[in-house]
Amino acid sequence: MCVICFVKALVQVFKLYLTANYTDTFRGWPVDFRWDDVCAAGGSSSHGALTCAAAAAGVWLLRGAALGKDTTGPSPRGTRSQAQCLLQQIRELPVQLISYVLAHSLGRWLVYPGSVFLMTRALLPLLQQGQERLVVRYGGRRAKLVACDGNEIDTMFMDRRQDPGSQGQGQLLVICCEGNAGFYEMGCLGAPLEAGYSVLGWNHPGFGASTGEPFPQHDANAMDVVVKFALHRLRFPPAQVVLYGWSIGGFTATWAAMTYPELGALILDATFDDLVALALKVMPQSWKGLVVRTVREHFNLNVAEQLCLYPGPVLLLRRTKDEVVTAVQSSCPLQAGDVQSNRGNELLLRLLQHRYPAVMVREGLDMVTRWLHLSSPAQEAAFYARHRLDDEWCLEVMRAYRERREKELGEEDWGPHGLPFPWQVGQGLSSRRRRQLALFLARQHLKNLEATHCSPLEPSDFQLPWKL
Repeated sequence: MCVICFVKALVQVFKLYLTANYTDTFRGWPVDFRWDDVCAAGGSSSHGALTCAAAAAGVWLLRGAALGKDTTGPSPRGTRSQAQCLLQQIRELPVQLISYVLAHSLGRWLVYPGSVFLMTRALLPLLQQGQERLVVRYGGRRAKLVACDGNEIDTMFMDRRQDPGSQGQGQLLVICCEGNAGFYEMGCLGAPLEAGYSVLGWNHPGFGASTGEPFPQHDANAMDVVVKFALHRLRFPPAQVVLYGWSIGGFTATWAAMTYPELGALILDATFDDLVALALKVMPQSWKGLVVRTVREHFNLNVAEQLCLYPGPVLLLRRTKDEVVTAVQSSCPLQAGDVQSNRGNELLLRLLQHRYPAVMVREGLDMVTRWLHLSSPAQEAAFYARHRLDDEWCLEVMRAYRERREKELGEEDWGPHGLPFPWQVGQGLSSRRRRQLALFLARQHLKNLEATHCSPLEPSDFQLPWKL
């Protein structure tokens, strides 16, 4: 028995050594790039709705919709209003404390399980193998970046510019934003890498060898230094940078797209519009008020809100067998492939309503909603045939509107991607034509994949967004 205990102790010591070696190697790594080594190209965005938890760092988060409060209403007036506000804050203090404790314990473990130390230890052999594979097979170069909050971000860069491929895809850099249990060593970067693109992967704060904790502000800080590293150290032009976010990585991808609107394109894979609906799905119904407050105050992953502030090409990849980003009522059984409750649907609707409001009126919204509820290619084919979709006519309408508006505005009013949104295309069209145009736009912005949430994306399915 003592011999067995001794062997177990040796195995445990060996595991601890491997873990320490994996992290200590990175801790001793020299700093390759800091967030303040250069100024951000063109400065950061300055939207009126932006507030900042780290204003001195210049890394901003959207917080206008937090807790569902109306920030546009009149401000309190007089001493009595201020006293009432103070009394309300005192009453809410116990709930705020409970919310804070929940967010920094169970909440963080549920939202970002990859930051749990036990998971890193369990995945350690796979992480080491994946890192070795990226270095040996793809010539990956590891770099340590320091974000504005002091967190050290572990990154890996695979450069294909010397051998860009037949279509020149190696000249484009794909920045990959992993999910809540994903690491660059074994994450979503596999698809663009196999497809021949230059790729930059990074780990969330608290994931793998990256330091810190993966709360939204820390994630945004990390993403900020990653983008600056790509633009100013790796020397990729903004138009040649593609943001790719998988699952919860859609938050950091859309944050970067919103903050750096000159970046070339955005791809969101198996992503949701907002975390609240998904959080309510897995928590007791009696906790609804506390869950909403905790998510809004500590995990306000408002992907759709950020997405609408990016003016460039967007592609949404919806997985028809996704069992994670579906949000059904607690009384209903969770079914894989429930496309009707997939939160990617809301993401598409929000985007189209923002960009093409004249098309997405009642009949256009109804057409796109019915299309999103189709669950098979056969149903889609029958749907297209019944409505006689005319792609060529839709393209002509879009191009004619763009050309007319560009002449009216002049180049000085163009954005980084040409004519800024929203577009009023579709005004004056019949209801039938408006439905056709709405369906055409939906098909250009969302592609269905017959896959589950965690299935690796096939390289052939990694495509750049549609451009008019």
